[in-house]
Amino acid sequence: MLRLTNSNDINFIYGLYMHPEVNPFLLYEPMDKPAFAPIFKQLLDDGVLYVFEEAGISVGMFKLIPLKHRTSHIAYLGGVAIDPDFAGKGYAKKMFEEIIALGKTKQLRRIELSASVENTRAISLYEKCGFQAEGVLRKYTYLKTENRYLDELLMSYLY
Repeated sequence: MLRLTNSNDINFIYGLYMHPEVNPFLLYEPMDKPAFAPIFKQLLDDGVLYVFEEAGISVGMFKLIPLKHRTSHIAYLGGVAIDPDFAGKGYAKKMFEEIIALGKTKQLRRIELSASVENTRAISLYEKCGFQAEGVLRKYTYLKTENRYLDELLMSYLY
């Protein structure tokens, strides 16, 4: 089940964003919880952060950010993560099925995302869920803690 994040989710969301297996593939540099609090508040205020639950347990998260004006038929999908404790159990595919259904209810025609070219596991999942590669964004993400850039594969799902 998908639901919008609420203030009670901060520990789960912070834990996923800062998890050492997950963090290199997401937007924010490692930080302590007080530094993350204003970011979390902004995501709540924007109404774009979702939690994926299974049997009432938080398993994953993502942001679905609608674009505007002539691109209002598009949403950007980011911050996609499954709690590593639940990895490899089919939850990611189920979450994507629900994300695609949510996009349909929002009358989207396109969902786009980018994934580090090093994140082959995620790219494989996205392809299995119907996303197609569109190109590579060179030196797109900078990992400050590692002092290096990552190329990102731009992908989209079309309805």
